[in-house]
Amino acid sequence: MKISSRLRTTGAALLASAALVAGVVTAPSAVADPPNRTPHPDEVLNDFVEEAFATGRPASPDELITPLVTISPFYDEPELTGREAPGTLLKSERLDVQFAGIRPGNIAAYRLMYVTTTIHGAPDISTGIVMIPVDGTPDSERRVVSFQMANDGVGPNCHPSAMWTGSDPVDTASWSALGPMAQMFDKGWALVMSDVGNNGDLSPHGVFAGRYNARTNLDLLRAALDPDLTGLSPDAPIGMFGIAGGGVGTGHAVEIADSYAPELNIDAAVMEGMVPDYRSFIEKADGSMGSGFAFATLLGLEPHYPEMRVDDHLTPVGKAIADYYRTQCQFPAYYALPYLPLNSLFINGQSPAYIEEFQHAYQDNLMGLGTPSREIDVLVASCVADDSFMSIVPAEDSRILVNRWREKGASVDYQPTDCSMQQLLGNPYGWFTDLYGMQTIDWLDAHME
Repeated sequence: MKISSRLRTTGAALLASAALVAGVVTAPSAVADPPNRTPHPDEVLNDFVEEAFATGRPASPDELITPLVTISPFYDEPELTGREAPGTLLKSERLDVQFAGIRPGNIAAYRLMYVTTTIHGAPDISTGIVMIPVDGTPDSERRVVSFQMANDGVGPNCHPSAMWTGSDPVDTASWSALGPMAQMFDKGWALVMSDVGNNGDLSPHGVFAGRYNARTNLDLLRAALDPDLTGLSPDAPIGMFGIAGGGVGTGHAVEIADSYAPELNIDAAVMEGMVPDYRSFIEKADGSMGSGFAFATLLGLEPHYPEMRVDDHLTPVGKAIADYYRTQCQFPAYYALPYLPLNSLFINGQSPAYIEEFQHAYQDNLMGLGTPSREIDVLVASCVADDSFMSIVPAEDSRILVNRWREKGASVDYQPTDCSMQQLLGNPYGWFTDLYGMQTIDWLDAHME
């Protein structure tokens, strides 16, 4: 499979190179093998889901309320010596998965705190969660997926290790992840989800800094693949799955995997709806349904790019909104500014896409400057056209990225998603399942050796 994939990609890379030399951005051919397909409903509402309800129980009133009003002391950070290697496990605890008031009985879960690195290479601390289906399969024989959902919350206690333990049950990021997770659990895969920083940190979170996101993903895999902790094998086949904000981290992770974490056995990576180019995204999303997400992107870059000094560029109203966003999860905050022209929040009517102090952060997070590991098969499955209210990321940006990676010899399949209004009205089930990446699970299964 790897050899045929490389041969197939060589021809695509030559075509992409010729197009780039000619100054033309082509639409890469859809060469996904196996082809993406919308899963049947019983593949999503599958045996694992039925078992989750059959063996689970409703949470008690205390179990419902406590995570909503408190931040677990687990997130208190120890002092680092500076000598800890990336991926070093600092502490862990067993916990019960809880979502929408239900505690499924067929998932074993662990919350982890571990060492990672900043974009400048300094030691840092992140947290995350590991979830393993209880289905009789020996954990040492499981495949492992780094599942990075649309984890876009800038505020504290908004991230996966809190979402899946009851602290943020209404966030759209977690609801959109339910389908792919159900498919993966039904296949017996263990899932690891990084919080992209310490979930309990009250400071604004830098979740949109893709190069930092990548490091936290790879270091959580290192920490999680400790057989004495989880029973998972350090040699387990690994897949990566990222959607929207999580897709940004996944894209950067495959670009640095060879140099940053060469010991990890990563076979394949899927990206759906990610943002390859922040400046282009902010320009496109400005004044659209995604205005709030574009504004939040700036605040989620600033912790790692303090030179942005976002507040210095904001009007008093803009600063008040920014202060609120810095404490909030994705829902409902980011949905509160639909179709707002962002220049109305900036001094002198500036567009945030072109403010000089923001350009370094945009350029530093541009995907395609690096090259995915030649050992990792990659699938890009973002919207094929800008033809619906959900098309807030320019479709062309994904094709540019695919061409860049193919030109460098990477193994990249391109199977775009139909996000059109026609598809939504004519096939709403297919529209929603494909938008959230459920159509890619067969591909990921086939490419994890």
